[in-house]
Amino acid sequence: QVQVEESGGGLVQAGGSLRLSCAASGRAFKSYAIGWFRQAPGMEREFVASISWNGDSTEYADSVKGRFTISRDTPNRAYLQMNNLKPEDTALYVCAVDGEIAVAGTTPPEYDFWGRGTQVTVSS
Repeated sequence: QVQVEESGGGLVQAGGSLRLSCAASGRAFKSYAIGWFRQAPGMEREFVASISWNGDSTEYADSVKGRFTISRDTPNRAYLQMNNLKPEDTALYVCAVDGEIAVAGTTPPEYDFWGRGTQVTVSS
């Protein structure tokens, strides 16, 4: 019932920055928790960051804490500011929406609607 679309990925050199956007839409859309996950070639999908339905709380993976910042400015749009990027950050970044208006979850089963992803490639 909810469509999720990401944008903002690209090629960046190590130490650089990117800002990813996530837009959610659907009939009678409400504000829900939004999360970011990533998957590198040959690796399992991993949690990156999430934000609660009202933006009051956030969660981050240890690998990105202090470098990435998740935020939202409308009920249906969230952002992931990525600073000091490293080659190991290279992955397909996927946005997900929690349909239960929950707190910021950290595991894929907690999310109900998924985008197709945007590629982030960090060169050394």
